Amino acid sequence: MTHTAIAELYVFILAGFVGFQVITRVPPLLHTPLMSATNAISGISLVGSLVVAGSNRNDLATVLGVIAVTCATINCVGGFIITDRMLKMFKGPKAHLPEGEKK
Repeated sequence: MTHTAIAELYVFILAGFVGFQVITRVPPLLHTPLMSATNAISGISLVGSLVVAGSNRNDLATVLGVIAVTCATINCVGGFIITDRMLKMFKGPKAHLPEGEKK
């Protein structure tokens, strides 16, 4: 392995570890609002990982780029799904009025 490949692998493993530690330390009460606020950051990560995956520097960079694209996509889509569920919680139940009556 070249020094560049070792450095890329080191950064990838370190980023995964730091990300896991940060997410596990967030209280459940704050997780949903923070998840909805980080969708833009997930989108930026997705663009960056697409650049890395398509750079064609070496096989390791391509494999790590594809893994990063997959993880960033799951994170971004999951964030939007959770945000949608959170917003549905704030909508009140629809009142069932007899037909012809107005609120």
